[in-house]
Amino acid sequence: MARKHNSRPPTLAVIQAAPVNITVDERSISARRGESVLTALRSAIGYVRSSDFSQRRRGGFCMMGACQDCWIWRTDGRRLRACTTRVEEGMQLMTTQEMLP
Repeated sequence: MARKHNSRPPTLAVIQAAPVNITVDERSISARRGESVLTALRSAIGYVRSSDFSQRRRGGFCMMGACQDCWIWRTDGRRLRACTTRVEEGMQLMTTQEMLP
């Protein structure tokens, strides 16, 4: 039996998730609940961190936690992968280790 072809392209629903506030390099930014830290950083400041070797800005690479290009720090010194970590209300993050207290 032949399938009926739907000529309309599929659509994506845009869901406006609740806003959350995080602090990055002592600057408050707004993010959306459920998005990755990488997405929040790219949306707010345009990059994730600076390269350890050239100080050039980095925006993420593999987006699945394998390449380690998006490592940043919590203010307590713990590292996290921005691409696989979801934002949480009140997160305090640093994009360079030198900024840690």
